[in-house]
Amino acid sequence: MSEEVRLRKGEGLTQALEDYLADWTERSGIVVETWALPAETVPRRLAQAVFATVAEALTNAERHSGATHVSIAVTLGRSGLRLTVSDDGAGFEVDRPGRIAGKGLAAMRAHFAEVGGTLRINSVPGGGTTITGVIPV
Repeated sequence: MSEEVRLRKGEGLTQALEDYLADWTERSGIVVETWALPAETVPRRLAQAVFATVAEALTNAERHSGATHVSIAVTLGRSGLRLTVSDDGAGFEVDRPGRIAGKGLAAMRAHFAEVGGTLRINSVPGGGTTITGVIPV
């Protein structure tokens, strides 16, 4: 995980995401709608995985999708942590035969797998992409 997508020491997930999203929106010009962010403290290992995954998802949306709008929700409950990142971009065929998965998609899956979570990528050509992750607590 690169330094640019690491939480700063002592920084919580919600504050880190709010700061990152504000900077990213200003730089990229893509509107970000935040549906939910956790009010509770998220364990640091989980926060790192979520933060890195959100950063990679936004990088992909900016570089590849042509999205104008991204929605993000991160919730923490008794059953675990849930992440959803959706964009209104071009989408792509996730399981197209012969398609080589990008490094970013593999990295997002790896971030969640490292903390015992799973990540799904759903995309529709012409209809955007949604990334959904769950980390049991």
